[in-house]
Amino acid sequence: MTAKRILIIDDEEDIREVAQLTLEAVGGWEVLTAESGMEGIQLAEVEKPNAILLDVMMPDMDGIATFEKLRTNPETQGIPVILLTAKVQSSDRQRFAELGVKGLIAKPFNPMVLNDQLTDILGW
Repeated sequence: MTAKRILIIDDEEDIREVAQLTLEAVGGWEVLTAESGMEGIQLAEVEKPNAILLDVMMPDMDGIATFEKLRTNPETQGIPVILLTAKVQSSDRQRFAELGVKGLIAKPFNPMVLNDQLTDILGW
């Protein structure tokens, strides 16, 4: 595989920055960021990242609505999506799995293992 490209969609700037710095430095990822679901969808259509790390709790369009729009768009439906969420109860995990989410990473996340978590979930 050539460069690993990931799109981080999160409304919190500090989360985007920490994840971006970590993934670039530790994992050698090319990282794209978006601060809203709509911006993320548009960026995903144009840039075609290898994966998307998507926050669940966002204003305007939450992560689930964003995920559903990504899935109905032929340009983005095949991109694996990993949810970044504080909601990791077994019922939430079940619901997310039924939606077709590739995996979950709990917030707050440990930046030093984020790359390993992503590569494990994606099977890389």
